[in-house]
Amino acid sequence: MIRHLVLFKLNDGVERDDPRVVAGAEAFRELGGKIPELQFWECAWNITDRPIAYDFAINSAVADEDALKRYVEHPDHQAAAGQWRAFATWVIADYPF
Repeated sequence: MIRHLVLFKLNDGVERDDPRVVAGAEAFRELGGKIPELQFWECAWNITDRPIAYDFAINSAVADEDALKRYVEHPDHQAAAGQWRAFATWVIADYPF
């Protein structure tokens, strides 16, 4: 199994209630039921406001590296991630578990 973690940081001046952000978060929430490679899926807003904290997190799992590649290339994933490019940056970690 491969764990796929993504942490998003909203750009300066962008708030969680921005309509683009609301739509982007909803697009990610919907992915869990749309992409068959996802064996585990959760995403949520961070509840801490520490200066080093990121704002939104995705925690997911797929069977193997091939499944991860299919997930990343899936049109629904590409569309959701594309929304976030307009208002956030992110870091990713993929590791076997």
